[in-house]
Amino acid sequence: MTTAIALSPASSTLFSAALPSPVASSLESYIQTVNRFPMLTPERETELARRLRDDEDIAAARELVMSHLRVVVSIARGYLGYGLPQADLIQEGNIGLMKAVKRFDPERGVRLVSFAVHWIRAEMHEYILKNWRIVKVATTKAQRKLFFNLRSMKKGHGTLGPAEVDSMARTLGVRNEDVVEMETRMGGHDVALEPVGDDEDSFGPITYLADPGASPAQQVEQAQTAKLRETGLADALASLDPRSRRIIDARWLQEENGATLHDLANEFGVSAERIRQIEQKAMQKIRAALKDEA
Repeated sequence: MTTAIALSPASSTLFSAALPSPVASSLESYIQTVNRFPMLTPERETELARRLRDDEDIAAARELVMSHLRVVVSIARGYLGYGLPQADLIQEGNIGLMKAVKRFDPERGVRLVSFAVHWIRAEMHEYILKNWRIVKVATTKAQRKLFFNLRSMKKGHGTLGPAEVDSMARTLGVRNEDVVEMETRMGGHDVALEPVGDDEDSFGPITYLADPGASPAQQVEQAQTAKLRETGLADALASLDPRSRRIIDARWLQEENGATLHDLANEFGVSAERIRQIEQKAMQKIRAALKDEA
């Protein structure tokens, strides 16, 4: 079982203190610095990991991290094709490395570098997915798998052919449609909603997007129409005889479930068919009245 080291807030601060930052200095200088840190022998690595696990030795943790910073730089180079700053990728990868060091169990017989690769890549993947596009291109596990494999498996910059799509889908265990959809997402780009610049001829999507709300003139027209219909309905109901008006009100104008034909048949002492006939005749009269109002 992997043993996770739960460090206190103060220890967590010390854990990352004095580590070189790719953002604070030039990237080239940072890479030269981390490459000077010596790699650890298996014996030294085990000793440091045990000190961290048993005693929460922050000095041991720092040495473990600093000796593997070059690994983060190497992994970050593999993600330069996404157009994001290498320094930011390295910074995120360093977070993954520190998480791996906290969780590393020296008794499992696995070197820290092998264990840490997963954590380093996970942090870089999360950073890329959050920052590569304004709109996320991958949210599910299957989409993430496609996102990070499609670019490396694709030959050239052209659109995938049917044979390539089929081959990738079989290799990655996804549907052909998923491969095509992800290629389309990755081939898109962010577009400014509003026009950029002061050019009078420039325009953006907001120029031709329809407004879901009605214009002021339409709102006035709709209000007048609704008022006329309400008035017309009231006049139409007033023109009905009391029994017809009661039937229409009970059947159609109740907020909750209206009365059934049988309910009204029992109320007026007639058959349900007679109630239906009265209702039908009353509805015809109401429609005619509303038509005249229009």
